[in-house]
Amino acid sequence: MLFDSPVYILFLILIVIVYWRLDFRKQNLFLLVASYFFYGWWDWRFLLLMIGSTAIDYLVAREIYLAQVSRSRRMWLLFSLIVNFSILGIFKYCNFFIDSFAQALHLLGANGIPRHVLQIVLPPGISFYTFQEVAYIADIYKGKLKPADSFIQYSLFISLFPHLIAGPIQRPSHLLPQVQAPRVWKSEKVFDGLMLIMEGLFRKCVIADNCALIANAAFEGHFGPPTLPVLLLGMYAFAWQIYGDFSGYSSIARGSAQLLGFHFMVNFRQPYLAETLQDFWRRWHISLSTWLRDYLYIGLGGNRNGKVQTFRNLMLTMLLGGLWHGANWTFVIWGGIHGTGLAAGRMAPHHEPSANRTPAWIWIRRVIVFHVACVAWLFFRAATPRAAFAMLNGIGVWLWRPEFLVAFQFLAVFSLPLLLVDLMLDKSGDEYIFQTRPFPARVAIGVASAAVILLFGANQANAFIYFQF
Repeated sequence: MLFDSPVYILFLILIVIVYWRLDFRKQNLFLLVASYFFYGWWDWRFLLLMIGSTAIDYLVAREIYLAQVSRSRRMWLLFSLIVNFSILGIFKYCNFFIDSFAQALHLLGANGIPRHVLQIVLPPGISFYTFQEVAYIADIYKGKLKPADSFIQYSLFISLFPHLIAGPIQRPSHLLPQVQAPRVWKSEKVFDGLMLIMEGLFRKCVIADNCALIANAAFEGHFGPPTLPVLLLGMYAFAWQIYGDFSGYSSIARGSAQLLGFHFMVNFRQPYLAETLQDFWRRWHISLSTWLRDYLYIGLGGNRNGKVQTFRNLMLTMLLGGLWHGANWTFVIWGGIHGTGLAAGRMAPHHEPSANRTPAWIWIRRVIVFHVACVAWLFFRAATPRAAFAMLNGIGVWLWRPEFLVAFQFLAVFSLPLLLVDLMLDKSGDEYIFQTRPFPARVAIGVASAAVILLFGANQANAFIYFQF
């Protein structure tokens, strides 16, 4: 069930009503069953896979914690990593190698390979819950965390439905203690959760889905062959689509969790206002970027062994981050662009913004970083590297059509509001717009937002982009 569907809204209302009528122990069991139902709604066949993976890591964590010999602890850690990444690799990347192998055979003249027979369906959310399991095992191994007291607690930490399909990726040290402690009803927090859900629906249904109309038209050739206007329309539209889509999902996830007494980490902090690529990754998909930093980049050595090793570690981290998003060379190139940009930024004499900055200089830096991100988004959106380069080739082709002006105006109408929202949030530091205003004003804003969503929502069946990861 999609977060922006009536089915999910009904599901969430029923869960909240029943949940707050139960005592603490029954709440956890009830939420676990509800979360399994939510996951099984997508495809019940993969429910057993997630439960099995959860059970293995629950037992391995206890073995690591109780082991007295370092070698034994390392062996259990290695076993968990092999199991987790093997499952992820088989289901997520098998088709990638099948397709690459089939393309190689085609170049050699072997055609008619029945790839559909070998292709594997991707379980929903497998990348997200795998990363949570790996973080849990790693933190147990490093002595940062004690194992969960019960299988129900650990299973709920992994499968709590607001974050299950597309994150944010929850740190064990942040979410597990919340699972283990009784939650308390707080009216103000519940209201904040409702406002986060409303903001998320606005970002998804009004901004992302309308920008998707332009992005799809550009990338699917409905505007004609690639030219500079088509390139700009596709590039800008997808940039705001994916931002509105994923930040909207994260807001709905955080709001849904807040209705149940949980707090999820903030996943976006106005990334298109970043002044460096490093700053961009402090603001974009924060739960993933910090996971990659703490469990991969630092594990590879971080910046401890000189510039060459630092650049290597940055590039490996971003290439693997690209592969995490999907089994396609386009994601590898996307990661390579960001890895190269991060390494180049570190070579600059002053790669961090200085204190003495003029507004003009701030916006010049922001525009540059935004366009680097946009070029990378071309590869993220394109079906193949060839299609992405074909779009880029349009930069040298000028052909204007009257419908382009309408498309640019349409895009401005549905992207500028999100930019204005981000500017206000960046200035105020609030988690959602007008968070500190009086209660009646926020109620009025919520009602107005609902009206805007009903009137201007694109009303199309666009699934959240990150559901595929």
